[in-house]
Amino acid sequence: MHVTFAGAAGTVTGSRYLVRTRGANILVDCGLFQGIKSLRERNWSSPPFDPAALDAVVLTHAHIDHSGYLPRLVKNGFSGRIWCTRGTADLLRILLPDSGYLQEEEARFANKHGYARHHPALPLYTREEAESCLQHLEPREFYTPFSPAEGVNVRFSRAGHIVGSSYVALEADGSSICFSGDVGREVDPIMKAPDPLPACDYLVLESTYGDRRHPPEDVDAKLAALVRETVGKGGTLVVPAFAVGRAQHILHLLAELKRTEAIPNITVYLDSPMAIQATSVFARHVEDHKLTPEECVRLCALPRNTATSDESRAIDLDPTPKIVISASGMATGGRVLHHLRRFLPEAQHTVLLVGYQTAGTRGRTLLDGCDELKLLGQYVPVKAKIAYIEGLSAHADYVELLALLRRSKISPKRVFVTHGEPAPTDAMRRRLNDAFSWDTVVPEHGQTIKLG
Repeated sequence: MHVTFAGAAGTVTGSRYLVRTRGANILVDCGLFQGIKSLRERNWSSPPFDPAALDAVVLTHAHIDHSGYLPRLVKNGFSGRIWCTRGTADLLRILLPDSGYLQEEEARFANKHGYARHHPALPLYTREEAESCLQHLEPREFYTPFSPAEGVNVRFSRAGHIVGSSYVALEADGSSICFSGDVGREVDPIMKAPDPLPACDYLVLESTYGDRRHPPEDVDAKLAALVRETVGKGGTLVVPAFAVGRAQHILHLLAELKRTEAIPNITVYLDSPMAIQATSVFARHVEDHKLTPEECVRLCALPRNTATSDESRAIDLDPTPKIVISASGMATGGRVLHHLRRFLPEAQHTVLLVGYQTAGTRGRTLLDGCDELKLLGQYVPVKAKIAYIEGLSAHADYVELLALLRRSKISPKRVFVTHGEPAPTDAMRRRLNDAFSWDTVVPEHGQTIKLG
């Protein structure tokens, strides 16, 4: 068995792992690269494998940095099946067409306003191409083994990150390898805790927060204080949020804060067609989360859903205090860009960042303290307050990962640390060596390693 690290090596995006066995080629995850330009350009380059030669794709979960290259893969010749959990399949039917639509909209806007470097600007793939790739989906249950290709056996177990998120345990050629995907948190208020990792010969482990701990902050109190402060100034709270996972987390917290009258009874807008649909999927998949039926009802009933572009534009014309939750979570695209352009230049407003912000994204630029931000081809001043609640992250930090590994009682021959920027990845490598004395490797992008 050989593994090629075709993504998520030295970066948190673009997860793609090619597993070659004696009789099959399996791609585990098929994500888009995000962040700095040199990473984004990889989406347009040919991957280090022939899509037509792949026997199957197996996904850990639906987030775009793990699934968003699928339409391009199919467009370039992949004709096999895409294996995933049922929750992941339901989310992909929302996320991928929306991703294609956003690709088209960004290209259309760039051409209209003349700021594209290439003329004409083209989408990486279209909504139609994204919808076409959905016919390749092959959903499977947690814990039930299946064979995506001859001589290969796979099993999903719960990773606790978002609905449908899973570890991928793969066996072939007398050896086994487990891909952690994105690992959730034991203390997540809405998602069930991750399962112990399955026994394996080799482990591919994420390291998004490999060099830091989530602070022991009272998330509810901090969020409530931000809402009250912003409303007191007559401002709007804008929350760039991942449409799957963080949007539902924020809605749940706000619904409970409103119920207990910890925040004023102001309008909460959910301005993302993808997040609106994902919230319904979340409420249906009770096997993945721990909210009661009553809490799900309050979560779904809280926001004013703005499905159309006209409704979205009307938000920016409303002068009253409000909360706007909109995608994307790192402000790399989507409707949130228009809200940031409207509210960033005025000091009474607040932009709340939640979740990880990849280097090179607008979210990271705001977090680093910029005084102006390029949005839709123009620079706008940053006068609004920029806040960050790290405790809202859906990724386990290094202490939580080490605790999970101890609870799992595994002893892999080798661990590959991926899905992190260079400093967190190397820090995680050192901590694994210190805690377990495991043979731990940080693979380079494009590197192929023989197992066994």
